[in-house]
Amino acid sequence: MTLATTTTVTTGYVGWLGLVASLSLVGIAVAISIWQQLGLERSLIWASMRAIVQLLAVGALLAVVFSPRVPLAASWAWVLFMVVFAADTIRRRAPEVPGARRLALVSLGLATVVCLGVLFGLRIFPLNARTLIPLAGMVVGNSLTATVVAARRVVAEFTDKRAEVEARLALGISSRDSARPYVRDALRTAMISQIESTKAVGLVFLPGAMTGLILAGEKPLQAVLVQAAVMFLILGAVATTAAAMSLGLSRKLFTPDHRLVRLARTAA
Repeated sequence: MTLATTTTVTTGYVGWLGLVASLSLVGIAVAISIWQQLGLERSLIWASMRAIVQLLAVGALLAVVFSPRVPLAASWAWVLFMVVFAADTIRRRAPEVPGARRLALVSLGLATVVCLGVLFGLRIFPLNARTLIPLAGMVVGNSLTATVVAARRVVAEFTDKRAEVEARLALGISSRDSARPYVRDALRTAMISQIESTKAVGLVFLPGAMTGLILAGEKPLQAVLVQAAVMFLILGAVATTAAAMSLGLSRKLFTPDHRLVRLARTAA
């Protein structure tokens, strides 16, 4: 038996009037910005309108992809697009990281294959368009920030502590061993946020998947089981991508004869 079930209910249905009414919350944020002279009014309005347009467009595409007549290959193509787009986003967010796009592609691709392989290979979730695309999105989306943090921290560590690294190399320590403590610090920094979020789940906040299922009328226990699987998925994805990026980048920053390459200083 899989964790995912299908339930036909309308408990959490939101209509167009409800969507418009919810915009009043954006109005509160705009009012606070005006009150405190933050200058964020235009950004708040633009971000909200852009989010609506993007979500509506994605919703329309999902309606097509989820059709039984559309082959599963279309969903895998969507997953590939997400990985490629996320890799380019990482390149733009971390311009000081050499080869960021290629390393991100490898890291995100590895995490996607491993995590989805576990979920679908062990039949935790059934393999279909309705599970593949959302779960892949969780892998890629949650791994993106951690991958950026890991990459930037590795570059920052090797830039700020270049003298220490070169001293280790001068003592005959291999580049791999010389890099290990700095890679470890970068990995710890990249993973700690997700670890703390995992600790607080259920006590401080109810995460998205669980909230959505409860609003849709699903039984709380079933919502908990699905959410737990999703949280473990995200934790594994973050660890995999951060590790792949940190280790891959640390090797790229040394020449074949164990010399540290010259690095650009991390942007503030």
